[in-house]
Amino acid sequence: MNHLMRTGLATAVVAAGLLSGLASAQELKIGYVNSERVLREANPAKAAQAKLEGEFGKREKDLNEQGQRLKAAADRLEKEAPTLSESERTRRQRELVEQDRDLQRRRREFQEDLNQRKNEELAAVVERANRVIKQIFDSDKYDLILQEVVFAGPRVDITDKVIKALNNAAPPAR
Repeated sequence: MNHLMRTGLATAVVAAGLLSGLASAQELKIGYVNSERVLREANPAKAAQAKLEGEFGKREKDLNEQGQRLKAAADRLEKEAPTLSESERTRRQRELVEQDRDLQRRRREFQEDLNQRKNEELAAVVERANRVIKQIFDSDKYDLILQEVVFAGPRVDITDKVIKALNNAAPPAR
């Protein structure tokens, strides 16, 4: 067993011991939220995804069309190469290389812009989800709500409750 596994196991055993000691003193109320499900299924997350698709859909379509045109030009050059002069073949190859370089640059920029906007939108959804989780924590008098666990039984899983609360919450004013 490697050091990391021993440390993780030791931490889990200590935490379990502490929780069982606390549980014997009084009953703990623990909840678990599957944050991946929240970010996939909650209406604010779906709205953020639709917003991103609206913002970036045309640009992505344009890049795909440019890629198809570039491939068609490369195929055409390959077919016509035997009949072209050396200088014409070289000129067209150089143009294709420049167009491919431009396309790759535009795709990188697109991906960077998309990732930045996705992070912004997800951060807003996470912030709203955290507020909802805090409200559930306070109103239902939880002692502990976890988001990252190895295993959680259905008895402590409050993900559906969080998604329902998020879906029913009014969107924040912008």
